[in-house]
Amino acid sequence: MGNVVILGAGLAGISASYHLGHERCKLYEKNHYPGGHIHTEFLDGFTWDEGPHISFTKHQYVRELFEKNVDGEYLEYPVETGNYFHGHWIPHPAQSNLYAVPEPLRQRCLDDFLEMRRQEASQSPENYRDWLRFAFGDTFTTTFPSAYTRKYWTTEPENLSADWVGKRMFFPSVEDVTNGAVAPLPQQTHYIKNIRYPAKGGYMAYANRMVEGADIAFHHELVRVSFEDRTLLFANGARVQFSKLVNTLPLPLLIQLSDAPPDIQTAATRLSCSSLLVVNVTADHPTVRPENWIYVYDEDKYTTRINCTELLSPNNAPDGTTGIQVEVYFSKYRPATESPEQIAAKVCSELVEMGLVRSRQAITSVHTRLVPWANVIFDHDRRAALDQVLDWLAEKGLERENDDLEPITDWERKLADPVVTQHQSLFLAGRYAQWKYYWTDDCVLRGLYLSKILDESAT
Repeated sequence: MGNVVILGAGLAGISASYHLGHERCKLYEKNHYPGGHIHTEFLDGFTWDEGPHISFTKHQYVRELFEKNVDGEYLEYPVETGNYFHGHWIPHPAQSNLYAVPEPLRQRCLDDFLEMRRQEASQSPENYRDWLRFAFGDTFTTTFPSAYTRKYWTTEPENLSADWVGKRMFFPSVEDVTNGAVAPLPQQTHYIKNIRYPAKGGYMAYANRMVEGADIAFHHELVRVSFEDRTLLFANGARVQFSKLVNTLPLPLLIQLSDAPPDIQTAATRLSCSSLLVVNVTADHPTVRPENWIYVYDEDKYTTRINCTELLSPNNAPDGTTGIQVEVYFSKYRPATESPEQIAAKVCSELVEMGLVRSRQAITSVHTRLVPWANVIFDHDRRAALDQVLDWLAEKGLERENDDLEPITDWERKLADPVVTQHQSLFLAGRYAQWKYYWTDDCVLRGLYLSKILDESAT
């Protein structure tokens, strides 16, 4: 057995093992398959990812690695994204495509935006709503991103910090908004311009070569971890000792299953995360809309974000059919009040209402998938609670990192200056283990980073 134990065989765990060397690592995974959130499901000729996974990374290392994983068989094309708002189709991002917003709402959005930009920003935003108001003005903020925040992030924008935004939302210029209120702009203003997706095999194909040779023990669900005794206990009765542990499981779950004291257990419960119900709907007609994915602002609809699997790759669905995937989010802030079956039935009606499915009779199948851990919610409790949990783990072998409370990692800087320690025995990797705003390229690069800092001589 290798001398590095890895909890979880999702992308972060696979990347850690791949970069450290599979011969040195042993992964323990509760499912019967690897991949975690990038696992791809194949059903009746349709290919389903867990949400609209696409690669738009600018990191050349990840681009080349993914290309190698699929033997160069990938598709690359410009992205087309849309918004649905009370029967209107608005190109994305809506703030620079106000021409498609109906009057008199369009003019109110523009007037508020221009008035806000005439004002001087006196201080940093205290919350996400402050950021939105300065970026877009009151009317647009209330009508569009605030509504979507309640659906996607499951809470009010003022309950979120602004430190996670970074470059992941388009902050428009006055010229773009003004011109975009009259007619389509000549250039795409979304931060995602081009995307790559495997030609076949779904998004999981991007890990094909990385997972080859990995030593994965499937059907191993963690039920207890003792940092004091350095022991893992699994539901199947297996007991494993570790000297070096890479954890990719959700941090609140790791703490819940550990010998952490009550105050640390309480702090971990303050780390908020949404859950996701994926509703996959197939219909006996071709795709109706051209967009790769669609944001839905109507708060009377469960449907939050939509993608069509055959628009990612034509190999993802039989000819002449469409596979529509809908995301619906819940959390402690917005608990589910209906069963998955009831929600799926309403989603089907919403797709018909929006014109994405021609009729209820055109639907050929519906299936759902519940994802307990979806998006880290960057509420105002997150930073203090995370700091408290990481401080305790530092007593158990974790080495604190100078950016471990930041939602986003600057990989160019971090990889250029890795901090190596001789005594670290506990490592965290991935969105949920590190409690960050990570995408798939972040998970890959975290594995690369661990290979630079994990000391091979310490036991």
